[in-house]
Amino acid sequence: MAWQFPLLVPVFCSGVYWLLVVGAVWWFMRRTPAAPAPSRLPRVSLIKPLCGLESGLEENMASALEQDYPDYEVVFALQRPDDPALALAERMRERRPGRVKVVLDETCAGPNGRLCNILNATKRADGEVLVYSDADVCLEPGYLRAVTAPLADPAVGVSCTVYRAWRPRGVFERLELLSLNVEFVPAMIFATVTGASPACPGASQALRRDTLERIGGLEPMAHTLVEDFELGVAVLKAGLKIAFVPHVARTGVDLGSWRDWWRHQVYWDQNTRAASPAGFFFTWTVRGVPFAFLYWLFGGFEGAAVLILTLALRLATAAVNAVLLGDSDGLRSLWLLPARDLAGLATWFAALSGRTVHWKGRAFRLKGNTMVEMGP
Repeated sequence: MAWQFPLLVPVFCSGVYWLLVVGAVWWFMRRTPAAPAPSRLPRVSLIKPLCGLESGLEENMASALEQDYPDYEVVFALQRPDDPALALAERMRERRPGRVKVVLDETCAGPNGRLCNILNATKRADGEVLVYSDADVCLEPGYLRAVTAPLADPAVGVSCTVYRAWRPRGVFERLELLSLNVEFVPAMIFATVTGASPACPGASQALRRDTLERIGGLEPMAHTLVEDFELGVAVLKAGLKIAFVPHVARTGVDLGSWRDWWRHQVYWDQNTRAASPAGFFFTWTVRGVPFAFLYWLFGGFEGAAVLILTLALRLATAAVNAVLLGDSDGLRSLWLLPARDLAGLATWFAALSGRTVHWKGRAFRLKGNTMVEMGP
């Protein structure tokens, strides 16, 4: 029937998009970033905001102490004296007393707890360059050199690296890994390569202290959901550039239940919607797998052929991207990709209509990109 044919629009658009993304990821990852002159490596403050214990936290924190960089400090930031991560932070300070600072500060400039943690640490950091690395990110020894290298160019305001999830345990963590490694990261690379949208992922970013002062500091972002996006926008408005480095950091996934997975998927989509409402809405045009399933339900033999071709192209392009990103965990999880894509349409609808966001056990009401904490 004629009404079925509109279902092929996102199927076709998705196929073209997936192929273009492979090309973008290949081009991006084969670049060799320029390094600063060895005689001029500025002092760096590597800041890790902490909030509770999570899988792999001690390893992630320890990786910050083993950087191949001559002059840097590590600042672990917490907001609550009863935070169980505080004992780990103190242990790291005992291991490297001259390198590690522990900042315990309950000051909140706004409802965005991660941003407030970073803000409190930044005030006590003494580096010329500030590097923000989330608690769930594990760093290779060359990370600091890679992420700070573009800042040797005074025209660059902020530098970020790619990151990918690793070490999933169980089905829900594998689904989460696919959302990040197969969907989000390749899309971010594609947007950067094509110039469609600036990418400034907050899990791994660096900027000079004078740049932070130039854009008015972090305080104005403390009420926003997508503070990393706002930081990137502020840098661009200041006439500076964003550098996106083909160095891959690793981030853990730590989900205990179906509910945790669902909330985190909706949270990711809400971030995308807050940063780019129109762009988020039109992502339905590149969600080919759910529409191919619908076409198959009503299309008989022809529908089955469309579904098989769609799945084959989706899996093949995802596999190529995984190889390019060094994502062996993603390759082993690709059997779940059709289910993830079907669920992705459901979380898209939930994020499109929902105005409540959950983060670290707290609930917030969204008004655009502004967060308002809800009462108990």
